[in-house]
Amino acid sequence: MWHYTRWATMSSVFLVIAIAFWAGLRYGRSPVLHGFTMQPPKPALDFTLTSHTGAPVSLHDFRGKLVLLYFGYTFCPGICPTTLANVAQALHQLGPQAQQVQLLMISVDPERDTPERLAAYVPAFHRSFIGLTGSPAEIATVAPKFGIFYEKEDNAPATGYLVNHSSTMLVIDQQGIMRFIIPFNTSVPDIMTDIAAWLRQGASS
Repeated sequence: MWHYTRWATMSSVFLVIAIAFWAGLRYGRSPVLHGFTMQPPKPALDFTLTSHTGAPVSLHDFRGKLVLLYFGYTFCPGICPTTLANVAQALHQLGPQAQQVQLLMISVDPERDTPERLAAYVPAFHRSFIGLTGSPAEIATVAPKFGIFYEKEDNAPATGYLVNHSSTMLVIDQQGIMRFIIPFNTSVPDIMTDIAAWLRQGASS
């Protein structure tokens, strides 16, 4: 577990190097966030992967919504289920506004995370959540576009290998621009207030 956490921390630091607090938006003043604002904001590169329903899904399909992009896997022992559960609670607290938000979890373990397995796992946290997978080559192409690190654990337990991976969640605005990053262990109230602040910002732009 120490090795897993070490890699998650290192990858988080890698992302944080490229960002700064309280960056200005194109319109108006940036909301005060508990996460880290991208500096400068930049368009999210599009991709197409296979959803847990078996249908192809592209990032641009969710234009007009606030997208929470997370890279994880269904065999993850702690970080992934904690993150998904916290986001689900935050969306519950948002009430009707949650319909303006879409969480996408891209699997970093495509060898085991079939659409069927993702379908049994990801929507169990929140019915709106979508799990995405693809071939190992497809995931290896998409992840670096978002600064995501992942690799199989060398000393795998007898029950199956672990995957070390970045633990941050990227937030992409309604126009497809990467705006801020939510670190692992951000509290449910802080996730909720950050999302609500950005929804208000988007409504006033």
